[in-house]
Amino acid sequence: MAKRILTLLIALWSTGIYAQEQPKVGLVLSGGGAKGLAHIGALKVIDSLGIQIDYVGGTSMGAIVGGLYAAGYSGKELDSIFRSTDLTELIQDNVPRSAKTFYEKDDSERYALSLPFDNFKVSFPQGISGGQNIYNEFVRLLYHVKDVSDFNQLPIPFLCIATNIETGKPVLLDNGYLPEAIMASGTLPSLFEPSEVNGQILIDGGVVNNYPLDEVKAKGADIIIGVDVQDALAKREDLSSATEILVQINNYRTVNDMRKKVERTDVYIKPDIQDFSVIDFPRRDEIIESGEMGALQMITPLKEIESKQPTAKFSSPIAKNVMDSLVINRLILSGNDNYTRGYIKGKLRLALGDKIPFEKLRQGMGNLSATGNFKAIRYKLISNGLGTDLVLDLRENPNTMYIKMGAHYDDLYKSAALINITKKNVFFRDDVASFDFILGDHLRYNFQYYLDKGFYWSFGVNSTFTDFDEEIDFDLIRNNFDVLDNPNIGSISLDVTDLTNQVYLQTVFREEFAFRVGLEHKLLRYSTRTLSNLTMDGSEAFLPSNEGRVFFEDSNYYNAYGRLTLDTYDDKYFPTKGLFFDGDFHWYLFSSDFNDNFRPFSISKARLGVAFQPLRNVSLNIESEGGFKLGTSPVTSFDFVLGGFGNDLINNFIPFFGYEFLSLPGNSFVKAYARLDYQISSKSHLLFSANAANVADDLFRTGEWFTEPNYSGFGVGYGLESFLGPIQIYYSFSPQIDESTVFFSVGYWF
Repeated sequence: MAKRILTLLIALWSTGIYAQEQPKVGLVLSGGGAKGLAHIGALKVIDSLGIQIDYVGGTSMGAIVGGLYAAGYSGKELDSIFRSTDLTELIQDNVPRSAKTFYEKDDSERYALSLPFDNFKVSFPQGISGGQNIYNEFVRLLYHVKDVSDFNQLPIPFLCIATNIETGKPVLLDNGYLPEAIMASGTLPSLFEPSEVNGQILIDGGVVNNYPLDEVKAKGADIIIGVDVQDALAKREDLSSATEILVQINNYRTVNDMRKKVERTDVYIKPDIQDFSVIDFPRRDEIIESGEMGALQMITPLKEIESKQPTAKFSSPIAKNVMDSLVINRLILSGNDNYTRGYIKGKLRLALGDKIPFEKLRQGMGNLSATGNFKAIRYKLISNGLGTDLVLDLRENPNTMYIKMGAHYDDLYKSAALINITKKNVFFRDDVASFDFILGDHLRYNFQYYLDKGFYWSFGVNSTFTDFDEEIDFDLIRNNFDVLDNPNIGSISLDVTDLTNQVYLQTVFREEFAFRVGLEHKLLRYSTRTLSNLTMDGSEAFLPSNEGRVFFEDSNYYNAYGRLTLDTYDDKYFPTKGLFFDGDFHWYLFSSDFNDNFRPFSISKARLGVAFQPLRNVSLNIESEGGFKLGTSPVTSFDFVLGGFGNDLINNFIPFFGYEFLSLPGNSFVKAYARLDYQISSKSHLLFSANAANVADDLFRTGEWFTEPNYSGFGVGYGLESFLGPIQIYYSFSPQIDESTVFFSVGYWF
């Protein structure tokens, strides 16, 4: 018995001596933007040698890579994650179109420029990106350590550095919510908006401490392995962007600091990253490889460290339970002073208590972000025993008024400049009012007021005034209004004026469908200055004139309507995937009856489409469309008229390649359309379009809608996604007529 006790004491004594002799290894990772991806290559080499890291400290990109490594990801796993992630797309914080409500879709596809305009002063955003997409990804990757608030309790103890923008002092982050901490440390000025953590406004830690060597030593590290991806001071020809200039200014101090810190770093790894910039994320493969090469150059001192850790052979840590699904059974909100809980829940579209994929949570955050009402959306996922709490901390956008601008030209509305004023929280916490004033060849306006309740019934008011003129075949007027024929008149200039006022209720269901019911007043006026001395009974002859105006329609109409819409197209103008459905029913009940021929009638129409990519860089958009009139009223003012090109034609004017605007009339129609889009580059498109249609009176009653099409047309064009919106030019022709047409459009349609 005594012998066993003696043996145990000797073993314990030996272990104690060994524990004292085995040094603690600290890893310090500097900031450097995209250059920080070189840390991953260095970690792969460190892992391959079996070196155990006892502490990790990082700043900026070093904090991001270091935080993930400390949470259990190996260098090899990080390599796989970052190579498969489109970092540029994440940084741009683009909100997918599917995340936007129908109101927000219209809003984002109308204006070329939007600026805060509070107190009648124009201001600019604090950064290019709010970092929401990146934050979402951090939450997903770090879900397995979501309940670790003390970073010393991570698989590897961790710390990172941020900068308090108000005091200019460094902030040590070694506790809290890990995704929030590494996001704050990596908030590069001008690229990202500042982060708020525990009441402090924080930016990139590289401003004050880009290489936290002392902090890691203070944790107890005996040996420091440092990976430095900072640059020396750049020459003038290398300062090609605002971001590079800000980095240069910051480097004035850090270059001097590093001279002392390098001397205190036991193994100093300096990858060759001078050919890369801080925003060269698309060159990630090259940067990661440079980190690997830099570490291999220090292989001898690294092996010496490994030799001092005989029992610490590295086994690749595996980050378990990377979140792909979860159950959220409680929503805890803070910061929503101007927006109700119902509004936020309606945007999130999450059913509490149900198991959901993480992608659904990400989409919910995208829905909130798409509103533009929040400058930052930060959230925590915390276990509560039965499931997960979603603790949502909203940082509302202080700007509630915006000035927005756009410009457009097309063959119908001609040139136009748009000025918009948008005001949020006008009467209620969830409302928005918007007024478009459109100047150009034709004066127009568009007013909208919308009280958004998401899944619940929302309320809206619209008022739109539209005016344009178009040269049309006089037969169209003669066949649709009570006027006499005159063989001396081939065409006239038709002036169209439309004033529409709507009040409606709208709800969203099945996440993607919007259902709207409402009441509408419409003043519709068709007139011309080409003719004068005309009576509608034809008792006087047509006489050309430059004075006076002849009216074919000048009535007020009152109707009830319903509309069901599904729109998952990823782009309004150049869709590559998604579905579209728009069904509309108008029941015209009353009229001031300018032509003395009104009887109640209704108009029903629908459009169905799909977009997909059969080949890389090739997308196909196929749509079918149709409509008909119900009732015996002889009113023709709302008949369908096909022809022309465009996205936002009013009433029942339907675009149709091969024919000029307002060419093919009838009270019913069917149309098929297909477009092949070959994407030459990220913004350039070659377009090949074809359409076919039957249009006439009572097509569905006679059965002629199912016969061979009477009309067809084709278009070959080019499209460019520009700052103003899409630029499109089409050469259009039809085999039924000898003429060809060129359609031209610049900017978003409005």
